[in-house]
Amino acid sequence: MSDQPCSLSGLSDKDRLRIEANRQRALNLRQARLTAHPYGAAAAKSRPPETAVAVKNHGVNVIKVSGTKFIDSGGGFLIEQRTGGSKDEEPTVDEKEPEVDSVPLPVEFDECMECGDRFADSWLLATFRYKVCDACRDNDGKHSLITRTEAKQEYLLKDCDLDRREPVLKFISRKNPHNVRWGEMKLYLHVQIEERALQVWGSEENLIKEKELRDEKREITKVKKYNKRLKVLRMDVRSSLYDKTSAAHVHSWGEDEVYNEEEDTYTRKCESCGHQETYEKM
Repeated sequence: MSDQPCSLSGLSDKDRLRIEANRQRALNLRQARLTAHPYGAAAAKSRPPETAVAVKNHGVNVIKVSGTKFIDSGGGFLIEQRTGGSKDEEPTVDEKEPEVDSVPLPVEFDECMECGDRFADSWLLATFRYKVCDACRDNDGKHSLITRTEAKQEYLLKDCDLDRREPVLKFISRKNPHNVRWGEMKLYLHVQIEERALQVWGSEENLIKEKELRDEKREITKVKKYNKRLKVLRMDVRSSLYDKTSAAHVHSWGEDEVYNEEEDTYTRKCESCGHQETYEKM
């Protein structure tokens, strides 16, 4: 859409006065800019003299001064709008640029498992993929955190139950408060660990039975270790009477021999165990 210059004779006296006042104000504004920047005086001399053109576009008075468009707002001030190098690139007053970045994105809402309200985001959902809003979060109860070691000991879970069984449980890593040199702790959501234990053992009763069975085996193993240590202690205390080795006894014969003339035999006796042996000499 091209701008068409209108004749000043076709305007009313009031319009001509306002256009002339706006033109003078625009020229003064341009002159003030050149005065504030004296380094641009040389470039200003090489440019052609500034001209002001009054244009009427869709009933709006527009004044062009050397590539700058001033729109008369009708309230006693001008609205400055830069124009491009060619007329085809000049945006009109009624023309609006399309809003590219104003497309609304769809928001997905989840239903809270505790209160039933719909929510867009929460800490439990973002961290553990657990659909509970922040208002229903119970930090000291079912939504508390449990370490990986405690989860394996208390709920009899294996590494594969936590890392490979679908869905893989989410966790957060924190530094060990007992010793900073140790590895980082893996913290899981307590309620998700309970659900995984029920998934592995089938029911809470089966889990309790398995824990009791393992406790009994653990007690039996402790008793066996205790008896073994007690036996070793007794053997150490009574080492003089208890022969720990199973080697054969070697007799210690003395030099005394008893000769029997009737049978022509000799008899000797072991000095350690008292055993007697009768033999003949050739």
